[in-house]
Amino acid sequence: MLYYLFEYLRNEFNMPGANVFQYISFRAAMAIITSLFISMVFGRRLINILSRKQIGESVRDLGLEGQMEKKGTPTMGGIIIILAILIPTLLFNKLDNIYIQLMIFTTIWMGMFGFADDYIKVFKKNKAGLKGKVKVLGQVTLGVVVGTTMFFHPDITIKENHRKDTSENIEIHSTETTIPFFKNNTLDYSSMIDWMGDNAGKWAWLIYIPIVIFIITAVSNGANLTDGIDGLATGTSAVIGATLGLFAWLSGHIVFSDYLGIMYIPNVGELTIFISAFVGATIGFLWYNSYPAQVFMGDTGSLTLGAIIAVFAILIRKELLIPILCGIFLMESLSVVMQVSWFKYTRKKYGEGKRVFLMAPLHHHYQLKGYSEPKIVLRFFIIGIMLAVITIITLKLR
Repeated sequence: MLYYLFEYLRNEFNMPGANVFQYISFRAAMAIITSLFISMVFGRRLINILSRKQIGESVRDLGLEGQMEKKGTPTMGGIIIILAILIPTLLFNKLDNIYIQLMIFTTIWMGMFGFADDYIKVFKKNKAGLKGKVKVLGQVTLGVVVGTTMFFHPDITIKENHRKDTSENIEIHSTETTIPFFKNNTLDYSSMIDWMGDNAGKWAWLIYIPIVIFIITAVSNGANLTDGIDGLATGTSAVIGATLGLFAWLSGHIVFSDYLGIMYIPNVGELTIFISAFVGATIGFLWYNSYPAQVFMGDTGSLTLGAIIAVFAILIRKELLIPILCGIFLMESLSVVMQVSWFKYTRKKYGEGKRVFLMAPLHHHYQLKGYSEPKIVLRFFIIGIMLAVITIITLKLR
């Protein structure tokens, strides 16, 4: 909204300094400052409200050290993160940008499902929360909306050098994405159905939308599983968000994208402002969520963070980098899949279930091995930063 206000003041009254709102870098800086202020200052007030209302975490005893001490800690703190993302976005972004509209929808949509889950746990005293099928339905619906918009919306295009008869940049509507570590680093999803003939391209949504659904569901649930000890999901998401912000800025800059040999995506640079608010919101929340946590984000936060990361990566066409960049989420998810699968297999074959890890998700395994929460979180952060660096290196290493 402020963008349009200052644009009006610049055009109508030639107001000195109003032109600064034309720059993405300035608006991104304002977004991160504003989100930090909201999450740290107003976050404290919301935590006090949650405490007075006795909206506390109900803890299931898993035999972990210090676990029962967390009982009663305010939860549903993801509301802080969501507000700290949405308010700067509404203030500093161009709201007619289709990419921003998709990110706002993602934040609100998954925030509602996460809030409903926490509400049932806290107020209905049902530890199971929202049914798994309902959560998946929300993620699938989000995937359908994002995939359909990406495939059919006329404003979602890329520019690339025509490979045949001209060096001029031409704008095209495409399902191309980026493949890491390859010189010819693009993949067109429509090529997977070339066997359908010359008109295969118009049916590419049949494969593209399911892929989008899978990515959103996997990353959202991965973030949810990672949110098991103080500060882990929050800090990891901040590192991932900062990396995605760099990719968005480069992909939306015609000079840098050309220099790096990556696809130029018109209007996607506006996402830099949104992700700046995301990073500010997560860092500000980490102030209260670090060990010992004064508030938990709950599913209101974790499901939303994962969905935002997944959709953002899809919009900037870097979703194939997710296994690297979101390696922490991947490890946590795989540890659960391995644990459950092996337990069921051995119980069926030997009559007694056996475990791969002492407990899953993976961070609980290290807790049972005697590692303190701060040490686990710090070491996971280090791994997350290393994975982020490797992801950035893919810009030139191919």
